[in-house]
Amino acid sequence: MAGGYRRISDLPQVIPVFPLDGALLLPRGDLPLQIFEPRYLNMVDDVMAGDRIIGMVQTRPGSERARPSLSPIGCAGRVTSYAETADGRYLITLTGVCRFELGEELSANTPYRQVRADYSAFEQDLATPEDLGDPEERRQFVKALKSYLNHRDLDIDVETATNAPLDALVTSLAMGLPFDASEKQALLEAPGLHERYKALTALLEIDALEDGDDEPHSMQ
Repeated sequence: MAGGYRRISDLPQVIPVFPLDGALLLPRGDLPLQIFEPRYLNMVDDVMAGDRIIGMVQTRPGSERARPSLSPIGCAGRVTSYAETADGRYLITLTGVCRFELGEELSANTPYRQVRADYSAFEQDLATPEDLGDPEERRQFVKALKSYLNHRDLDIDVETATNAPLDALVTSLAMGLPFDASEKQALLEAPGLHERYKALTALLEIDALEDGDDEPHSMQ
């Protein structure tokens, strides 16, 4: 696990947050980011000198643009890759560690926002992933994925993907496929991996049936 965190007490209680709609970080997932805004360059400088933890969050729909309200649940990630470009941008990778509920927002002197993070509802994120080995559910998932990819005309090696460990596949697809912000938030807030697996399957099936399709597309 990223950073060797075994208990939620190992995690920092006050963390910087990076509001970015449409970007989903999940436990054990890797999220590459390009940082160029001065306030977030400052944030990365500070976390690299400390515990390397950043909280990824989305904003609430309809909130003011200058200082948007934050969604109630985010995911803490650890910077596991870092590079600086010649023009001063940072290229980092966050590896998801544990979800958290946003508590009090601090009146900090930093240009970026900081919150108290409550991890207590998500201690299972630090455990070994649960088994997703039910053969019938896996067949349904693969069928839904093939239909979705056909409908979206996305080029993914389905055979290689579907032979990957299912927990890693669910995480990478939930993070990488172009779902809208509310759907990504729902995937984040799924109580556990199995519930996320079922929610992801449902999203794939619903998308493939848009435009009046009565049957899922076949994959050639």
